[in-house]
Amino acid sequence: MPLTLTADLEIDSAVTLNQAKVGCDMQIRILSGPGCDRLRDLGFCEQLQVRKLAGGRNLICSICGTRMAISRELAEQVMVSPVG
Repeated sequence: MPLTLTADLEIDSAVTLNQAKVGCDMQIRILSGPGCDRLRDLGFCEQLQVRKLAGGRNLICSICGTRMAISRELAEQVMVSPVG
């Protein structure tokens, strides 16, 4: 089934959680990489909203009302797009 123009634009605008700006509300689009099962265990699932609170050695995020820190390596496996 072909993607719609809207879905194409959302995927094209997706960035990794590392690349997302601090303070922006983002929607998780794709989890891709060896840590995906661990990310899902932590609550990082496709279609959920996440806010990046701080960057640095570890990223601090707010997801489902909970703050958590994840490594830059795991954050690289989370593709997000802006909530609009």
